[in-house]
Amino acid sequence: MTHTDLPNATPGSNVRFGAEIKLAFAVFAGMALLPLFMSGYLVYILPQYMIFGVLAMSLALLWGVTGILSFGQAGFFAIGGYAIGLMTGGALPFGGLILGLVAAVLLGYLVAALIGYFLFSAGVRDAYFVLVTLSLSIVVEQIAVSQSQWTGGWNGMFILRPTIDLGFVRLELFEDVPVYYAVLLAVALIYLGLYAFTRSRFGKILVGIRENEPRLLSLGVPTALHKTAAFALSGAVAALAGAMYGMHSGFVSPSLGGVLFSTEVVVWVAIAGRTSLIGALLGGIIVSSLSNFLSAVTPTYWQLALGLIFILTIAFFRGGVAGALERVVSRRKSAQS
Repeated sequence: MTHTDLPNATPGSNVRFGAEIKLAFAVFAGMALLPLFMSGYLVYILPQYMIFGVLAMSLALLWGVTGILSFGQAGFFAIGGYAIGLMTGGALPFGGLILGLVAAVLLGYLVAALIGYFLFSAGVRDAYFVLVTLSLSIVVEQIAVSQSQWTGGWNGMFILRPTIDLGFVRLELFEDVPVYYAVLLAVALIYLGLYAFTRSRFGKILVGIRENEPRLLSLGVPTALHKTAAFALSGAVAALAGAMYGMHSGFVSPSLGGVLFSTEVVVWVAIAGRTSLIGALLGGIIVSSLSNFLSAVTPTYWQLALGLIFILTIAFFRGGVAGALERVVSRRKSAQS
């Protein structure tokens, strides 16, 4: 299969990705300037929302690029959080920050690869795949509850913020501003890595699977293996986000791997736009912060309010808010040409 055999994502994809990278630059530049104009709680809490944005991008990689919806991202997120807690908390005879991050990513990758291999090889797809990934979240939550000697059960696990020592620089992650910029840098690097992946030959094959999998099968492409790889990468990114969350918040609990949180992640991406990585990132940041705001204002009805926003977005903004913005940009480009 040659490079020219690979389908584009959609007509006007060059416009889409050009607009996305410009928007990403503006978003990261703006976020880099925020601590100059604000302080206190906002500087503390924004890194947590940025980490949720990474979790949303992990789903966008799978759902938006490959066309596979998963309700198991929270399960991988919790795996990463507990992995970093065990590796940095002294519960094991070995550990540390670097080993903890590596362990979190590898665990997320291996669990997703194992599950994906058996499911995709067996031809499981659509609603059945959603149900299996939904079950994954339930299993992870129950393991976290039952293995209380390691995880703390419903009491959760406390995690100390680490110190990054690179030899030539030592960064104490206890002050809000250094933490903010450390998380922002990590999120920007993760975004650029995922963006480059989606633009690669492998990424184009995944888009081809989303658009017309039978055609790729007829060309001899092992789509089951490609979908397994995409699911494994998605799980690894979600686990990395969980490890970052654990280090930032200093606490992880079984609810992080539960069905409710997995559903929230799907809502974030659906509202923002699943075909745009920067849209998913912004969705994770904005919608999760909106959820917290609504839960504080109306503890009883915040989920109803969020559900109404979700329904209105699906009804009037096909492809989410990012998709609507992309169509506006495409129409302007067409009018100018």
